[in-house]
Amino acid sequence: MRRFAIGDIHGCSKALRTLLEVIDPQPEDELIFLGDYIDRGSDSRDVVDQIIALKKRCRVVTLRGNHEIMLVAVALKGMDETVWLENGGQATVASYGGTISRIPPEHMKFYRTLKSFYETDDAIFVHAGYFHLLEMSELDEATLYWKHLPFPLPLPHKSGKRVFLGHTPQPAGKVLERDHLVCIDTYCFGGGFLTAYQVETGELIQVNSHGFQRRRRFGSLLKKFSQFSNAWNGARKANQSGGTVEGNSPLGHSGDAEPGNQDA
Repeated sequence: MRRFAIGDIHGCSKALRTLLEVIDPQPEDELIFLGDYIDRGSDSRDVVDQIIALKKRCRVVTLRGNHEIMLVAVALKGMDETVWLENGGQATVASYGGTISRIPPEHMKFYRTLKSFYETDDAIFVHAGYFHLLEMSELDEATLYWKHLPFPLPLPHKSGKRVFLGHTPQPAGKVLERDHLVCIDTYCFGGGFLTAYQVETGELIQVNSHGFQRRRRFGSLLKKFSQFSNAWNGARKANQSGGTVEGNSPLGHSGDAEPGNQDA
């Protein structure tokens, strides 16, 4: 089984479509979406359609973001729409044909039944944040959905679990990665990327809003070739002199980019 955490989509339906094509989810895989499916990007409706369809292919966990909170508050609780529309809601309304009254019942059920957080044996998934001394069930809505990551960063959670979250946009599409915390809101709608992070391996898949997967530049490949060449030459010289070389084989590292350090 593979487990992927997927950051804030914000209506970038082309990015999501390519991301899912690259992942190619199998029935035993688990995809965990960290919230903010809607607003700002061009097609929020299609994003939700894709995720609903995805639930027929693999295990899907959908968390609530602050933008879904605003939509539900306007659509079902009569909240004034001004704040939501000024924060990207207009794009969502347009994707539903110009009025929220056209949101299909299946979509409204999707918005109403999102989870506030999700935990596994070794990880916590949440939209916005946590407090290191509290259980996730003890947190208030401001921490779960609204507050951005502070500086300095929160301490490790008392459970010892690694926390995966979104909500706080990261510059240049670079994942914020620490031993105890990973933030994968990489600002897709604003010129960055939609990010999927494979929890077990740290592998990154990133796609921009136009649906193009992020690739490494030639310089990164040249650097890895140079490292391989130096290691290979060292091993060859040691063999010629009859010595041995301790440490990793020059063939022991995969050719994939290191997590969080891919070049555009």
